[in-house]
Amino acid sequence: MTRFAAPIAEQIWDMKYRLKQADGTPIDLSVEDSWRRVARDLARVEQDPALWEDRFYAALEDFRFLPAGRILAGAGTGREVTLFNCFVMGTIPDSMEGIFQALKEAALTMQQGGGIGYDFSTIRPRGAAVHGVAADASGPLSFMDVWDAMCRTIMSAGSRRGAMMATMRCDHPDIEAFIEAKQDSARLRMFNLSVLVTDAFMQAVGEDAPWDLQFDGKVYHTIAARDLWNRIMRATYDYAEPGVIFIDRINQLNNLGYAETIAATNPCGEQPLPPYGACLLGSINLARLVEAPFTPEARLDLRALDELTRTAVRMMDNVVDASRFPLPQQAAEAQAKRRIGLGVTGLADALVMLGLRYGAPGAVAQTREWMHAIARAAYLASAELAREKGPFPLFQAEAFLASGFMQQMDEDVRDAIAAHGIRNALLTSIAPTGTISLYAGNVSSGIEPVFAHAYTRKVLQKDGSRSEEEVVDYAVALWREAHGDGLPTAFVDAQGLAPMDHVAMQAAAQEWVDSSISKTINCPADIGFQAFKDVYLAAWQLGCKGCTTYRPNDVTGSVLAVSEGSEAAPQPDRGADVVYLTEPLDRPAALEGATYKLKFPGSEHAIYITINDIVQAGHRRPFEVFINSKNMEHFAWTVALTRMISAVFRRGGDVSFVVEELKAVFDPRGGAWIEGRYVPSILAAIGGVIERHMIAIGFIEAEGKGLKSDPKAGARAVGERPGGPACPACGQYGMRMIEGCMTCPNCGHSECG
Repeated sequence: MTRFAAPIAEQIWDMKYRLKQADGTPIDLSVEDSWRRVARDLARVEQDPALWEDRFYAALEDFRFLPAGRILAGAGTGREVTLFNCFVMGTIPDSMEGIFQALKEAALTMQQGGGIGYDFSTIRPRGAAVHGVAADASGPLSFMDVWDAMCRTIMSAGSRRGAMMATMRCDHPDIEAFIEAKQDSARLRMFNLSVLVTDAFMQAVGEDAPWDLQFDGKVYHTIAARDLWNRIMRATYDYAEPGVIFIDRINQLNNLGYAETIAATNPCGEQPLPPYGACLLGSINLARLVEAPFTPEARLDLRALDELTRTAVRMMDNVVDASRFPLPQQAAEAQAKRRIGLGVTGLADALVMLGLRYGAPGAVAQTREWMHAIARAAYLASAELAREKGPFPLFQAEAFLASGFMQQMDEDVRDAIAAHGIRNALLTSIAPTGTISLYAGNVSSGIEPVFAHAYTRKVLQKDGSRSEEEVVDYAVALWREAHGDGLPTAFVDAQGLAPMDHVAMQAAAQEWVDSSISKTINCPADIGFQAFKDVYLAAWQLGCKGCTTYRPNDVTGSVLAVSEGSEAAPQPDRGADVVYLTEPLDRPAALEGATYKLKFPGSEHAIYITINDIVQAGHRRPFEVFINSKNMEHFAWTVALTRMISAVFRRGGDVSFVVEELKAVFDPRGGAWIEGRYVPSILAAIGGVIERHMIAIGFIEAEGKGLKSDPKAGARAVGERPGGPACPACGQYGMRMIEGCMTCPNCGHSECG
């Protein structure tokens, strides 16, 4: 009998978490071997390692406790790796030397696969005087471009990258440029962006008051606060970025407010961290703790939840001692505060097993109750650890107990901390669990609703063929096993929920989470702008620490649709499947076209690009490309590119994705500045030429935009890319935004590392 609830779970384990030799030969022969490896490694710092190894193994068994992927993959391997997922780097000094020292630290951290967060508010705005060199500052966004290029270079070296988060205060003079930065489809692709929103700003928005943009005590501009808020909202509505972080609330509620100031988060936002802060993650699988699911007696085993939480806290505290760190400053920060981020996954599945619809009042109340139980157990366990091993070094009882979060904590918990101290400064967080939720049998991810009750993925076989495999949500599979098809009304998915249902669930969980929550609030494509803004205001008013939304549209793309034919679920949208192309279009005897000369800096010879068009139904569309150069070093790849692009063009449909793919190619040797814009490679420059041609003939609307005609009109054209972009790891379509990160449902790949 396999331990895995679904084939995809075993594939994820084999691909991501199974220990293998360099040649691919498995060392972990079973998932039990992987659990034993992790349990043994995390128990070695205990006085009685054998005792705790067995207890840790029991927590891991049957996917009840899910340490973050870096722990599952790295613990007990003997390899020099960090077991921490994400980092916030040190404060960036406002000097050239300091900036590039910070860049070096970021590169060293990303080389080990860590995602990083940075606050760029500390860099003087564009146009500010640079004393001593008779020059004006280029501003923080110019240095963000440098960070972006660094991340691409680390990727090109074969390293597993993490994502990057950039934050900027809402009163920085360059905030408007920051808000609009990613509207350029080729810029800052390695970054997530979030605006640090203050209480004073939210008050000014409500009063329609003026708002000063300032740096180092100097006011550069004064604008209407409400206008700036509307610009943030409009960018998020149209482009899904930037996100919003309520930074004053984070600092006011921080247990360590007496010892640190937070100005950034890790890439997905669930861990607000100080300079050099590191985030250590793990999740309790609530779906595995439900007894008698789908019956009137259904309940979550609270005694098991309490015991599992206490064991998980001890395991994660041991990770602080077992892990390596990319930088000594990160190790010192982790040891001084011993932060951990214990969260949950499978919440939506657990709720539906109890007959509760995600977002309904009963589900909101139950979520609050479960998160309270976890917080109680975690804090009591950490206090007991402090009695046994000592509190974290920076613990100060009076200041700690006076913090905003601790003021609401149960009195017996406060008494235990007053008596013994506490081992971990912060304990709870809800992180993205896209990959580990698949590994655990496709349970619902984090505190998100079920995204798709079922969908079909294409699985590549050893002989090169592809077979279809249905991937079913864990709770749906349990229901089918007991009751057959036809889901009850409590089964809802992300697309069928009102945005305010999402907000209510996030706010309920946040009450008992001392760090923050990674969550995406799915909004329908046709939501009005005012209703969209109301989502953010509700998140602010209900006590959330941040807000991230996703609205499918022509810019951000659509999302994978569910395929469960129940009354509560939408009907199948096969757009997420691979589209197989039909025969190519016939070539007329004569075609109209244009030839463009491209001179790439550093290249001896120019490249000439000829694009010929065909006319269909009165509209021109690209049909073939010819790329020529006198540089013989370019010969092979220009011929290959000519043939491949022309083959795609001749199949019809929306071929504008060719532009996106070319413009995303970067050269590890460096790109070049062309007409005031950084172009990362010759191939990206060719993509830009093809894009400008498509705009000129009216095939696409504008730079970075899709088809000029309404893509919703009529059926999908042959060859048109399906809704939901292709995964860079497995190539299958259907990448979806979940917990603030584009994630592949087929292989578990996440853009956030």
